[in-house]
Amino acid sequence: MTRVHDMGGRFGDGPVDTAPEPVFKEDWHARALAVTLAAGALGQWSLDTSRHARERLSPADYARFSYFEKWISALADLLEETGVVTRAELASGRADRPSPLAGRALKADKVAGVLAKGGPADRPVNAAPRFQPGDTVRTRRPARNSFVDGGHTRLPAYAAGAVGRVLSCHGAHVLPDANAHGLGEAPEPLYTIVFDAAELWGAPERAGDEVTCDLWESYLRPA
Repeated sequence: MTRVHDMGGRFGDGPVDTAPEPVFKEDWHARALAVTLAAGALGQWSLDTSRHARERLSPADYARFSYFEKWISALADLLEETGVVTRAELASGRADRPSPLAGRALKADKVAGVLAKGGPADRPVNAAPRFQPGDTVRTRRPARNSFVDGGHTRLPAYAAGAVGRVLSCHGAHVLPDANAHGLGEAPEPLYTIVFDAAELWGAPERAGDEVTCDLWESYLRPA
């Protein structure tokens, strides 16, 4: 995570509204989700790339956009950047030419199967994990991508430099820091790390509260 959306532990953003809401407040929200899923099925980018596209929205836009405005704006950027559509086609809403990706279009009768299959990110790797459940570890500081300056990472800033305990190891998974930038999957062990809330927030609401984060091995050091 980078930039304005890495909000954990930040002051001044107001209370979190926990009131129940409909899944789609407006009709176009469902269409935004559908178009995003259909475009992802074209195979021109990874889930990590799409997450980073949302991160790359300007801070002013990110702050004012609703949830699905973020989705559709980032999707428009991805479609143009990968050459799936041109800026002129986006503006007009019409294709200038037949798409070479037309054969990969996600049809309605295939959606349920595609969603059920998902996109597993676990990968077979023979190397043994460096850490075991019960080990004490410290996350790296600062929480930044070690491949690309300002790049995508799944280590939140609030957990940078914090000491925690390995709760479990999930085997090797695609490393988002590399995959979001087209640098390959670079799979490495993924762990669930448990932190005492006081370690992260200083003054937690309740003593003894814990926070868990799923973190990759390169984010961690022996404590």
